[in-house]
Amino acid sequence: QVRLVESGGGLVQAGDSLRLSCTIAGTTSNNYLVGWFRRAPGKERDFVAALNWSAGVTHYAYAVEGRFTISRDSARNTVYLQMNRSEPEETAVYYCALAWRTDYGVNSYGAASLYDYWGQGTQVTVSS
Repeated sequence: QVRLVESGGGLVQAGDSLRLSCTIAGTTSNNYLVGWFRRAPGKERDFVAALNWSAGVTHYAYAVEGRFTISRDSARNTVYLQMNRSEPEETAVYYCALAWRTDYGVNSYGAASLYDYWGQGTQVTVSS
């Protein structure tokens, strides 16, 4: 059974940096996508970033490109989301997710329906 556990959330001030972690357990495969999504209060879930684990290909939402970086540590089976120059509007619960299908183009990485497993989420609060 695949399990995803997010950590690293917290309270930061606008402009600060924060690094979220998503530790993956229950699989020995390295052929999957890992995505980060977020849900702000009263809003729908939005795509943030995704990584093709084996290929190393990444994809970002327009709103975070250039500020956020998704990366992986194979030894720790962990995917990171480095958030720089954070903004109050980015206050949300951040979720990581895993998808077995990797044959879609990068422009499909943001589709939540693609993902098979989800973590419980970690709260990020950015104060102004």
